[in-house]
Amino acid sequence: MAEGEMVMEMQALMDSYYYTWIILPLLVFLARVIDVTIGTVRSIFIIKGFKYVVAAIGFIEILIWLLAMQQIMKNLDNAACFIAYAAGVSTGNFIGIWITEKISLGLVEVKLITRKNAAGLMEEFKQAGYGITRVAAEGGYGPATIVFSVIPRRSLEKVLSRILAFDPQAFYTIEDIRTARQRFYNPERKGPIDLKIFSPLEGKNPENKAG
Repeated sequence: MAEGEMVMEMQALMDSYYYTWIILPLLVFLARVIDVTIGTVRSIFIIKGFKYVVAAIGFIEILIWLLAMQQIMKNLDNAACFIAYAAGVSTGNFIGIWITEKISLGLVEVKLITRKNAAGLMEEFKQAGYGITRVAAEGGYGPATIVFSVIPRRSLEKVLSRILAFDPQAFYTIEDIRTARQRFYNPERKGPIDLKIFSPLEGKNPENKAG
């Protein structure tokens, strides 16, 4: 009898105004926020080539999506669920992009074009442990220098700050890199140095960290 009463109370709750127009839409909204956030992060992982992580979070993403769709299909006459669904997609995209910016995965190539002498900047990059290449070029306003460097994305903000301090008028571009050897050759050492072990532009000697 107690079990029957419990079932009746649960059914009454699910048929109530608060569940239909508040609780259920909220659950749909949260489900969509979670699965769209996961999907946005997953798309970044696909670009970066993290296939095992993509497979795992893809399973979770589609499971949550199916649960949300199940509730939508059961309540096709509930306009609040449709609004919650759309709001969840929008919010999930925003949160997903924010998360991918914070975790800063992978590598980026920074290309700098400047009319200044870049020798000092190259030395700073070298001391910070980054590979850097300088190429002489001819621009529309005369001689210029093109500087290339591949850095971890998490170091990008500090590197750009240093570039702008070196030349506020410099033109630079940033490109994502899916794969790279992540090593560069230092003629002062026997063998390559791994970029991952260095902190960005802190004036530390990479040879001390590498061994």
